[in-house]
Parts: sequence; structure tokens; C-alpha cells
Amino acid sequence: MKKQIADVAVVGAGAAGMLAAGTAAEVGASVRLFERGPRPGRKLRITGKGRCNVTNDCTPREIMENLPTNGKFLYSSLEAFPPAKVKAFFEALGVPLKTERGRRVFPVSDRASDIVDALVQYCVREGVETVYSRVLDVRRSSDGFFLLDTNTGEHFAKRVILCTGGLSYPLTGSTGDGYVFARRLGHSISEPRASLVPLLTEDDLCARLQGLSLKNVTLTVLGGNGKPIYEELGEMLFTHFGVSGPLVLSASAHIRDWSRGPFSGSIDLKPGLDERKLDERICRDLRENANKDSLNAIRGLMPAKLVPVIAEMAGIPEDMKANSITRSQRQALLHALKFFPLKFLGTRPVEEAVVTSGGVNVREVNPKTMESRLVSGLYFAGEILDVDGYTGGYNLQVAWSTARAAGTYGGSIS
Repeated sequence: MKKQIADVAVVGAGAAGMLAAGTAAEVGASVRLFERGPRPGRKLRITGKGRCNVTNDCTPREIMENLPTNGKFLYSSLEAFPPAKVKAFFEALGVPLKTERGRRVFPVSDRASDIVDALVQYCVREGVETVYSRVLDVRRSSDGFFLLDTNTGEHFAKRVILCTGGLSYPLTGSTGDGYVFARRLGHSISEPRASLVPLLTEDDLCARLQGLSLKNVTLTVLGGNGKPIYEELGEMLFTHFGVSGPLVLSASAHIRDWSRGPFSGSIDLKPGLDERKLDERICRDLRENANKDSLNAIRGLMPAKLVPVIAEMAGIPEDMKANSITRSQRQALLHALKFFPLKFLGTRPVEEAVVTSGGVNVREVNPKTMESRLVSGLYFAGEILDVDGYTGGYNLQVAWSTARAAGTYGGSIS
């Protein structure tokens, strides 16, 4: 039987894979898109708590400034397909977008599934053939084509685009297969590790506060030298193992090397008040509740779950009356509210990370085309590359820009 040879085979039907496949087909290639799971875009469906932070409405340079790993590698692809073009692309596919705080772009519907559905329809419109099989190996065949071994048989292609993601959220299909394929084809892999991931803490304070969500607080993280490496206002969450939430995930991306620790941090629970104004507020609350138990007197300063913990940190007994609190106890209370301490031990496993840091060494990839410098006809896009960013839509922008480049050049077969 004659071999059915596609112009382009795309491995992985995630954000990068679907856009790369549709783009390659749009420029004239016959495209076969391989997805190991039962449906495409599984990880994309859960991004942004199911809302999908599509991109960040900023310039290509600002995107690069928010990519702590190999941001400059993206210069050409970001210039070719910047956030403005990403927005125009999805809106042309029928997905209205909106811009929120921090210039984060979301679908107006707040449904990540709308982005997935748009990409699926884009691929259908352009004639992409989707094959629901797991690719087990990618190699050169004896006649010079790429041979893809799958659990349902062999497939051949003139060019291959690997869009298999990293190691985060393995239940969505990101299990590191692409790293194996790339290594077998001669590429070096920067050790994958967790980025945008919850953090472990040293003591039991966070466990005691498990489930408590904080809004409008400032998280500061200090490096081993005691200097701040991250400070931001936002939301976070106490867990049984430490801390999580948007602020913490962003902070984790700034901790690039744990050997340079120990890393510590603090939470300003009252960022809207400087120490003088907070002291005045504490004095007023104590004065107005002079005959109440101390814990009831300070309850208006913080969430209820924090009250006994903060009182303990300040050395204020539960049965003490508010009018008996000393000046030193009041100052300790103020300090606990402005500098709630955290000592970090490490991160949760990479499987729990939003993004994998590490991947295919970008020095081995053409930054304009995303083609391998080592293997002609092999392309990469998305999280498989050693590029990662902070929260705010930057990582999906990397996926879109690299996929557009890989699809455009990989699909342009003479």
C-alpha cells in the first residue's frame, strides 16, 4: 500500500499545536495533527481558572521583559506575531476579547473553551487532519521522511513540528514525550523544573491557616542575601503545605536557583496603611473595645481565621482585655500585620506547575523559523522550548508566536 505522506505532522494538539497546524495548512501544506488524548486543548481549557488569559496587551519588548528565561530568543517571532495580532486573530475567529487589570486579555465570555473551540474550527476550516493517537517515537526513515510511530500505526511526513508541552499537568497530556523525541534526534534539553508553582514553607503557620484566601495583600520575597527579588500586590492562598495563588505562582518564577537561598518572605496584610496610620487604627480599635477580650477587639483588622495566629505572634493572650495590651504588644501586632513571615523550603512538584521551565536548548533552534539547527525539517513551538514567563498571559503569547513561526515556515514547502 502506498504511504500517505503529509507535508507536515504536528505532535500535540494544545495551544501551540493547533495554531501551528492551522497556520501550516493555511499556507498550503497538507497537515496531520496528532493528539494523544480524547480531545484537543485539554490544558488550554483549564488555564486562567477556566477563563484563559490569552495574552497580555503590551509590546513585544514588554513581553520579552517578562520572560526570565531566554526572552531575547523570541524577538523575531514576537515581532511577527505580537499581542495585537493575536487579539485580531481570535476576534476574527469570532471570539470577542477584553482587557483587565495588568493588561491581561481574556475572552469576553470568560470561557477558555471558546478559545479552544475557535482553534479547533480554524484547523477544520484549513483542512487539518486530526489523528487521535499517541506518538511513541519520531525519527528519520530510510527514504528521508520523518517516521512517526504511534499506538495505531506508522505515519510519514516531510516536516515535523513538536508541540508536546512540558511536564506540568500530566493528566492533560504533558508528560515530557517531546523531550524524549528531541533528545533522540540529537537535541540537548535544559533540565525541566517547575515554574509558576505553589511554594512549600518551613513552619506550621500556613497549615494552621489552610484554606484562607487573602486579597489585596503585598507579598515580598527575599533572596539569600536578604534583598527583595519580588514584590507585588494581589491575591494568595494558605494551604496545608505552604502558600499558593496568583502572587505565589508569580513569585516562584523569580526564584530561579534554590541553591542561592535560603529564600524567605513576608506578607503585608495592610498595604493600604503605612505603619503610622496602622498604629492609629489599632489604637482606635483597642480604645473603642477597651473592655472586650483582646481577640474580639482586633477582629476588625483581619480575617477571623488570622486573629488567633496574629495574636499569638504578638504575644497577646486570648483572655487579656483590650485595655491591658501593652505598647510593646501593640507594636508586635503591627509588625505581624505588616510583615507576616514566611520561610520557603522549595516548590511543589513540577506536575503541579502551571508552566515548565527548561526544555529544548534554544541555541539549537532558529529564532525566526523555529526550525532545528541540527535536523532539517524539524520545528518546535510552545512550552517544549526552554522559554518561560511570569503570569499575565506571557506564556500563552510565547505559544502563539512560536507556533505561528513554526507553522508559517514549516508549512511553506516548495
